[in-house]
Amino acid sequence: MSALILSIALAVPQIAPAQQGERYVPGIWIDPDGCEHWVMDDGVEGFMSPHLRRNGTPVCHKISRCAIVPTDTMFATGSATIAPGGANSLRSFFASNRANGFVIEGHTDSRASDASNMALSERRARAVAQIAHQAGARIYSVRGFGESRPIASNANSAGMAENRRVEILCLR
Repeated sequence: MSALILSIALAVPQIAPAQQGERYVPGIWIDPDGCEHWVMDDGVEGFMSPHLRRNGTPVCHKISRCAIVPTDTMFATGSATIAPGGANSLRSFFASNRANGFVIEGHTDSRASDASNMALSERRARAVAQIAHQAGARIYSVRGFGESRPIASNANSAGMAENRRVEILCLR
């Protein structure tokens, strides 16, 4: 089975020029609780429904944070291009990890605008997901959260450095 890269855009409507209606890209979405949902498109309107086993129970995974990529060592300031040594390290991580799949989440500090931080965090998460894909890993979701989920204070440089990260969540 080939790796599947999905993004938060799966749940965000895209305007179809001819119909001016909402368009959804079919795929699988993993909620923060680890349960799978199908995102379907009936031509104009999209909807999500739980992905169920044959016995009717939802397909859920145990999610754990298995790595934090400090972006200061992996990316240049404001960039989403991974340094060559960082790419090799990530390839090795994904190739050797026994998880069923991964969720990749990008985060920033609060120095730039919200829009800029959201875009940068998503581009960085996508860059890490691309390396994972190249290593043969299954990627269920790629999300950018910008500055909305800090793990430290943005009032000092040490806290801001901690907030600039890409988190890799393992689904087991």
